[in-house]
Amino acid sequence: MTQAIRNIAIIAHVDHGKTTLVDAMLRQSGTFRANETVVDRVLDSNELERERGITILAKNTAVFYQGVKINIVDTPGHSDFGGEVERALKMVDGVMLLVDASEGPLPQTRYVLSKALEAGLPPIVVINKMDRPDARPQQVLNEIYDLFIDLDASEAQLDFPVLYANARTGTASPTAAEPGFNDLRLLFDAIVSTVPAPAGDADGPLQILVANLDYSDYLGRIAIARVFNGTLRTGADAGIAKVDGAVVRTRITRLFSFSGLRRIEIEATDLGDIIAVAGVEGIAIGDTITDAEAPAPLPRVAIDEPTIAIQFCVNTSPFAGREGAYVTSRNLRERLEKELLTNVAMRVAEGGTPDTFAVMGRGELQLAILIETMRREGYELMAGRPEIVTKVDGGRLMEPVERLFLDVPEQFVGVVVEKLGPRKAVMVNMRNHGSGRVRLEFRLPSRGLIGLRSELLTDTRGTIVMNSLFDGYIEWTGDIPRRPTGALVADRPGVTTAYALYNLQERGELFVGPGTAVYEGMIIGEHARDNDLDVNAVREKKLTNIRSSTADIAVRLVPPRALNLEQALEFIADDEYVEITPAALRLRKKVLQAVRRPKKDDVAPLAARGPAPGS
Repeated sequence: MTQAIRNIAIIAHVDHGKTTLVDAMLRQSGTFRANETVVDRVLDSNELERERGITILAKNTAVFYQGVKINIVDTPGHSDFGGEVERALKMVDGVMLLVDASEGPLPQTRYVLSKALEAGLPPIVVINKMDRPDARPQQVLNEIYDLFIDLDASEAQLDFPVLYANARTGTASPTAAEPGFNDLRLLFDAIVSTVPAPAGDADGPLQILVANLDYSDYLGRIAIARVFNGTLRTGADAGIAKVDGAVVRTRITRLFSFSGLRRIEIEATDLGDIIAVAGVEGIAIGDTITDAEAPAPLPRVAIDEPTIAIQFCVNTSPFAGREGAYVTSRNLRERLEKELLTNVAMRVAEGGTPDTFAVMGRGELQLAILIETMRREGYELMAGRPEIVTKVDGGRLMEPVERLFLDVPEQFVGVVVEKLGPRKAVMVNMRNHGSGRVRLEFRLPSRGLIGLRSELLTDTRGTIVMNSLFDGYIEWTGDIPRRPTGALVADRPGVTTAYALYNLQERGELFVGPGTAVYEGMIIGEHARDNDLDVNAVREKKLTNIRSSTADIAVRLVPPRALNLEQALEFIADDEYVEITPAALRLRKKVLQAVRRPKKDDVAPLAARGPAPGS
């Protein structure tokens, strides 16, 4: 039986509450039983998503309201996962823009909204977190209108409904002055009335676009797709239109539709519905399921090109193979090929050696998430310094440029502007809301972002909020200063001692504490000067005939600085690696032996080496 369908995507900046709002919509639509135990942020099923509080993977669910099926797609809020966003918007007919009542529209809001407006999708605006004591809904609404106008929204798109919500309590009201109704009924009504029903012809040529992939141990590869035209039935023969134009004939064994968080097996599809097709081997994102005799493939999803590349290598350190289960180049290659099946925004190219791969993505965070996922799965690898992906246009070397947004206290504006000057940044906008914080907007080469976040967090005492968006390509702007400091490098293997580290503290900042196993060439700290320094971190206090070796042992050590994965990738220089294992993160020199290591001045800068592999 054909039912009314609405397809909508929820877009918002990181931590503005969209996954919490989906929780409330699922509860109020009767998706869960009264006695069912449900975790918060139920759509953030990925372990890393729960830890970081961000959405990484686009996911979909469905609720039913007064006979209408509402398919909801939860999109990532970070531009590094833009490939997920572009696919999600292809599946829907409208968007819900969720904005924090205090912070207003932030950079990632701008990125995803621009994609939605380009696609001509009608918006619904929800101003969330109305219970915040610093909520300023009217000013935020004015900023949203400014954003829509800046993004060249059409007259129809500017005539959007506005609701004021509190996702945590599951309430929505039509005006900011009202405290909020008892439920989200107004939101459901707005979705049904604003989002158009899916267009198409149920009796027309079969066109089903694959926008996502899942995997089941029992069913094999599962394609998540949107029905644009025609009707697909279980047991029918169909064609899979591939990227090269070939059409592969297959038989559809099982079809599913979404209901809440479950998949319900169906015999035939409804026009406009989001479905899951199981058991089709070799199907990929962007493929079209169509008639095998008279194929009519849909245009493939356009994805922005990657801008950052990181070299993934087999772990060759003296500790290799001790902590991980997958350590060979074959393991690494198979895992990266598996990632390419579901991550359309990523590229992998062969590196300079058989056990090296150049992995390209949209940003450092996207690649860091991949590395963190791999280490939790038991992989060991080494990662090099992030580099930009350049291209040649008309004989000119072009590099990606970013639009950088900074939210910083007034007293730190001067130091931030001073830091960005050498990185070729140009200030585009500065706005002071009078709340003690200033919003700065810059345009700078993507290279200028590498290592910037940790520096600005230190300079502003952790108070800065920093986001960036890809903003096209510009001609190569020349050399950008790299890390101004050197590294403290262990000159022999062993276990670090408090006695040795105490004498090294004045040389710089340490990354390891006493009792840590080290090897020659391992970086144990940041040198205060611009050159690398080989140090003995395992020296013990010798026994004499006057005093024992444990006398005066109570030395006072400054706590070491523990680097997370993103900080480690930002810190390393061109001649260094981050060694990643399930149990530890270590920094090391590419050449471990000090006598074979070139001097710092001998390492060619990035501009001299040319563009990154695969560019």
